[in-house]
Amino acid sequence: MEVQIMCTKLIKPSAPTPPHLRTLKLSPVDQIQYSIKPTALFYYSADGSAEAEEVERRVDLLETSLSETLTRFYPLAGRYIEDGNWVDCTDEGVEFTAAKVKGRLGEVLSRRDEMIDELVHLAGGESTSAVTLIQVNMFECGGLVIGIRICHHLFDGFSAASFISSWASTAISIHLGLINDLDQEIISPTFDLTSILSPNDLPEMKPRPPLMGTDNGVTKRIVFDGAKISALRAISHDPSFPRKPSRVEVVTALVWRARMRVSLAKHGRLRTSLAALTMDLRLRIVPPLPPSSCGNLVSMATARFVAAESGDGNMEVPVPVPEVPELKILVGLLIDTMTKSKETVVTREDAFPTLLRTRNELYEAVEKGEVDVFMFTSWCNFPAYKIDFGWGKPVWMSRIHSGFEAATFLDTEGGDGIEAWLSFNKQEMPLFLQDKDILAFTSQEAP
Repeated sequence: MEVQIMCTKLIKPSAPTPPHLRTLKLSPVDQIQYSIKPTALFYYSADGSAEAEEVERRVDLLETSLSETLTRFYPLAGRYIEDGNWVDCTDEGVEFTAAKVKGRLGEVLSRRDEMIDELVHLAGGESTSAVTLIQVNMFECGGLVIGIRICHHLFDGFSAASFISSWASTAISIHLGLINDLDQEIISPTFDLTSILSPNDLPEMKPRPPLMGTDNGVTKRIVFDGAKISALRAISHDPSFPRKPSRVEVVTALVWRARMRVSLAKHGRLRTSLAALTMDLRLRIVPPLPPSSCGNLVSMATARFVAAESGDGNMEVPVPVPEVPELKILVGLLIDTMTKSKETVVTREDAFPTLLRTRNELYEAVEKGEVDVFMFTSWCNFPAYKIDFGWGKPVWMSRIHSGFEAATFLDTEGGDGIEAWLSFNKQEMPLFLQDKDILAFTSQEAP
């Protein structure tokens, strides 16, 4: 993919941030995040009217609306001060890059799996001092790809989604000449979690596991269409379950099971394993938080499968290698874990300690190395395919290669399927992709 950078500039808030808001102290949970900038890419096809002048007008609209949006999301235009764990909100600006891409957007969309390693060129550089980077990529056909990177120390995925939705709504309002009515339509975010969630005694944090380097890791995409997921839900349900499994739960269980098979082949025995799922803690906190509370408030809900001991320890006695558990067993564990997590109420004082404890439990399991820990994140139900800046909705949303070993789920365009973005060890990925369940329930014809 040939990408030519046309210009890079800093987009500042349209109005200066008041002096009393210029120092944002990061919460204990913000501080323990990896120093990475997670990425989302939104793909917009040419609509037939996207001549060169129209494409330039759209880029100008993105700049203007971004500047307006930053008056509300002002920390994103600041700079992260690592030594003090705070953000200097002096409006230095978001790094905004305009680029031209040789070829047509359709060529990327028709070869999505082949292009995964190339998508990073559409996302902007990560090593810059800006906490937010945006790259607008203009294809020869008039199609656009908007790449957005936000420092994880500031925002979790739920906060990032709030920013992106707000930016798109602002662009629509400017496009329709309704900018004066904007404040009535959009809820302003808040950035005061540190003062609202006054913590009790915080646990001492365990060391974070290292990120998976690019030399050791690889990212692949597999697609579960709506029909395959319906079949999965039917065969994995049990009358004893308190409810029917969700599509995310059955896909999580299937991927978990396939990874257990890889572990079985690697170690020669079935090991105890954890499936750790990210959950938004905002809806469980009492008293409720203000709308659009931004920061990092993601907890970990962990389902545990305990492998039975095989044999009596006498290595001379042959012991048959156990098979991985039935899919229903893993689905049942996930339903039980998710139900209990959603029903558990957390006080404001216990919010940060709760988040840190769940991380410590995982970090400790990883450190010991006796248990397999599989990470899962779901972006499903985020209205990615409704992000309209004024020229239509996206035809695809994607990620890029990640150094964090995990499975991330995204909605397909139709909304009933799931794209699983998998960042695993290079040596283990081929065996995973050839798993019989993965082959049976993924869509080989997906673009």
